Amino acid sequence: MSDEPQPQQPTEAGAKGEPQAADDDATAGSGTVNSGTAESGTAGSVESGATKPGTAKSATPKSGTGASGTPEPAAAEPATVEFGTVGEANVAEAAVPEAAAGAGKKPKRPKRTGWRRLVPTWRMVLGTFVIGVLLLAGLFFLGYSMVKIPPANALATKQSNVYLYADGTEIARDGEVNRENVTLAQISKDAQHAVLAAEDRDFYSESAIDPKAMLRAGWNTATGKGKQSGSTITQQYVKNYYLGQEQTVTRKVKEFFIAIKLDRETSKDKILEGYLNTSFFGRNAYGIQAAARAYYGVDATDLDAAQGAYLASLLNAPSEYDVVAHPENKAAAEARWSYVLNGMVKQGWLSPSARAALKFPMPRQATHSVVLSGQRGYLLDAIKDYLFENKIVDADELRAGGYRITTTLQKSKQDAFVKAVDDQLMSKLDPKNNPEDRYVRAGGAAVDPKTGKVVAMYGGIDYVKQYTNNATRGDFQVGSTFKPFVFTAAVQNEAVTQDGRTITPNTVYSGESERPVEGWSGEEYAPENEDGVNYGPITVREATDKSVNSVYAQMVVDVGPAKVKQTAIDLGIPADTKDLTPYPSMALGTATASVLDMAEAYATLANHGKHGTYTLVEKITKGGQDVIQLPQAEQRQAVSREAADTTTSILQSVVENGTATAAQAAGRPAAGKTGTAEEDRAAWFAGYTPELATVVSVMGQDPETAEHKSLYGVMGLDRINGGGAPTDIWAQFTHDALKDTPVSDFDLELEEGAEETQAPPSTEPSDEATDDTGDGNTGGTTGGTATPGQTAGQTPGQNQGQTTGGTSTGTTTTGGTPTTGGTTTGNTADGGGTGDTTGSTADGGTTGDGGTTTDGGTGGDVGTTDGTDTAGTTFGQGTLR
Repeated sequence: MSDEPQPQQPTEAGAKGEPQAADDDATAGSGTVNSGTAESGTAGSVESGATKPGTAKSATPKSGTGASGTPEPAAAEPATVEFGTVGEANVAEAAVPEAAAGAGKKPKRPKRTGWRRLVPTWRMVLGTFVIGVLLLAGLFFLGYSMVKIPPANALATKQSNVYLYADGTEIARDGEVNRENVTLAQISKDAQHAVLAAEDRDFYSESAIDPKAMLRAGWNTATGKGKQSGSTITQQYVKNYYLGQEQTVTRKVKEFFIAIKLDRETSKDKILEGYLNTSFFGRNAYGIQAAARAYYGVDATDLDAAQGAYLASLLNAPSEYDVVAHPENKAAAEARWSYVLNGMVKQGWLSPSARAALKFPMPRQATHSVVLSGQRGYLLDAIKDYLFENKIVDADELRAGGYRITTTLQKSKQDAFVKAVDDQLMSKLDPKNNPEDRYVRAGGAAVDPKTGKVVAMYGGIDYVKQYTNNATRGDFQVGSTFKPFVFTAAVQNEAVTQDGRTITPNTVYSGESERPVEGWSGEEYAPENEDGVNYGPITVREATDKSVNSVYAQMVVDVGPAKVKQTAIDLGIPADTKDLTPYPSMALGTATASVLDMAEAYATLANHGKHGTYTLVEKITKGGQDVIQLPQAEQRQAVSREAADTTTSILQSVVENGTATAAQAAGRPAAGKTGTAEEDRAAWFAGYTPELATVVSVMGQDPETAEHKSLYGVMGLDRINGGGAPTDIWAQFTHDALKDTPVSDFDLELEEGAEETQAPPSTEPSDEATDDTGDGNTGGTTGGTATPGQTAGQTPGQNQGQTTGGTSTGTTTTGGTPTTGGTTTGNTADGGGTGDTTGSTADGGTTGDGGTTTDGGTGGDVGTTDGTDTAGTTFGQGTLR
C-alpha cells in the first residue's frame, strides 16, 4: 500500500459538503483521530466524510482544522487509522464492505465466474434431490389413488364350453376362445412349479413389483441382448386379465399400480391361478387346461414335470417353441425346457435324480378345428336344445362359456351307431350313378329304458355337410311305428270292439283294405292297406305282424281317438307334435314325431310302462364347482304294466314272424315295429330289448331344395321299407352296443285274456240284409251277425257295400268292388287269391297270388284282375303303413 494519498471521487455526502461526524472529537495538531465502529449502517470515519465501500479515500479536513482521515474496513473489531503529520493522510489498506448496509453484516460471497458457474453446489444437489423425492411421492400417491382395479377384459373372461361323454372323453368344445378355467387344485404341482421356475421363481416371497428385474430387463434390451420382460407374474396377470397386450406408457403405468393394489388385496395362490388360466400357450389354447388338452391330450391335473416344463417354456415363445409346427426350433425349445427343469431343481421342487431321468416330452400332432364335423355338431345341437328347453341355462349364459357339460352319451355306443349306419346304408349308396341315392338321410337314437338316459344318437352323415339333425327333426311321418300306441291305449282303457268284445292280442278284426271304419261320426274314412292287400278276418297280433291299416284305424275309433292321443303323450310323444290329431288316421302314423321322441316312447314300453324323464345331461360344472341344478330323474307309471307288457308281447311277434324278422340278427330277445311314411318318404324301425330302446329312420330329402323325396329306387331297390335298412341298422347297432351285456329275456305281465284264443264272430245267415251303416247299402250276405269292425251283414273277407243289383256267387275278388250290374264268379281265398272277374275291377289295387306284401315282408306273385279299371275310393298312392 502506498503512503501517498490517492485522489478519490467525493462521496455523495462529501460532494454536498456534509461530512459524517465522528463519534469522538479529533484533536487538532495531534495527528490522531479516534477509531470508529461500523454499526447500524454508520462507518467509523474521519470527519471528511464516508467513502465508497472497499476503497481508501482521502478525507476532506474540516474548515480550520487541516486534519484528514481515511475510513476503515467493516470488521467485528474496531479498526484504527494512523495519520502522519498534520495535513497528511494515510490511505486505508482495505475498504469497508457494505458500508451503506451498516456495521456488523457479513459480506457477500464473491460471484462464481467461468466454468465454476456450471457446477452445482452441494446445496443445489441436496435441494433438487429433496424436491424430486417429494414430487415422486406425490405422483405415486396420486397414481395409487386414481388408478382403480378395473373389471376383467372381455377376452380374459371368454371361455369355451366343454362337452363330454359319460366317461369323461371329450366330444367337442365350442366358443370363440379355447379356454377352460380351472382351480389351482386342478393343476398339478409339477406344472405349477414349472411355470414358477420359468417365469418368477421368487413369486411367493417378492412384492408385486421387482425394480431390479425391470432395470435388468431394460438394460438387456437396450444393450442388444434381446427384448426381455422384467414383469413379475402379478404384473403379467394384470396385463392378461385386466388390461391388454398393447405396448404403451399408459398401459405400463396402469399395470404398475394395479399390480401393487392387487398384491395387497389378493392372495398369491389366486393370482397364480388367474395367471395360469389367462396365459396364451399357442395352438389357440388360452390357459393351462386348454394347453394340456391341445399338446398332450390330458387334463392339467395329470401333467407331469416334463410336460409341465414344456408348457412353461411355451410362455416365452408360444409359436416358436411348438416343436411340431417348427421342428427347426427344437434345439431352442429343449434348451428352454432344460432351463425350466434346472430351475425346479435349484428351488428344491424337483430332485436331481428325477431331473436326470426325464426325457423331452414330444407333444402330439396339432389337430385342426373339428368342433362341428362328423356327429359333433349334431350332438352339440341336441344338448343345447335340451338345456334351453328345460331352462337349465339360457343362450346368453351358454355363450359366455366356461361350462363343463358331462352328457349321458356313451362313446362306445355312439361309435357303434355310426358304424352300423355306415355298414348297412351309407356304404351301399352310389349317388354318382344312382341319382336317388342323393336323397338318403338317416337318423337314430338309443335310450336306456330303466333310466331314460340317451346313450347314443345319429344325426346324419356329417354336420358340416348336412346340418339338420335327423335324430331331433320333427317333419317326417312316423308311419306304422305309431300302431303300438293304439293297442296300448286299448288295454290301458279296457276298450272293447263295436260289439262289446275286449280288445286283446287275439281279438279278430276285418282286415279288408279300404273298409270304412265304424262308429266314427266324422267324415267317412276307409284306409287302404299296404299294396291294397285284403286280409279278411285277422287277429290283432297278426294285424300287427302285417301292419294292417284297416284294423288299427277301426281300433282307434273303438278306443276313442282322444284316449289314443293321450296315451301317446303319456308314453313320451310331445303334446305339440304336428298332426298328432284325434282322428282314425292317426293309427297310420300321420304324426311327425322325431326319432328321439319315438325312442323315448318305446323306452317307456320297454320299462313296463314307467316313463323316465329322458335326459342328455349328467352333470354341469363351472370353475370346478357343480353350479347347475339339473331336473330330478323321476319315473312315473305312464300306463299300466299290463298295457305296456301286452304291447311288448305282440311286438315280439313282429320280430319273430312279421315285418321285422331282420331284427333277429341282434342275437337277443327283441320287440319292435316297422313303419313306412306316405309315398315311402321315410322308413322306420322302432324296437327294444330289455336293456336298450332304439329307433332308426331312413328319410328322403333333396339336398338342394330340402323337399321331401320318395325312397323309391334307393340302392337300386324298388323301395325301402321299415323291414329293410332301418331294421338292419338297428340289429347291428343293438348287437354291438350290448355285446358286453348279458342276454336277458322280457319279464312280462299280460292283461287278462291276452293268451286266450277268440272264436271268430258268428256269420249265421239272417232272413234279410241289414244296413247298419246308414248309407243305403247292404251286405252281400243276408242275415247273420255283423263282425265287429266290419260293415253289418258282411261275411269276414267280403268287401263292404256292393252295388244294389249285383249278385255274387262265392266271395268277391279281394280288393275289388264290382261295378253296377257286374257279377263276380269263382272263389278267392280271403287275403290273396284272385278269381276270374267278369265286369268287375280291382278298385285301385292289386292282389297277391296267395301271398301278402307288408312292411318289410315279401308277398307272393302280384297279379291284377281282368277287366277295365273304374273309379273307386282309395286312400291314395303310397298309403302310410
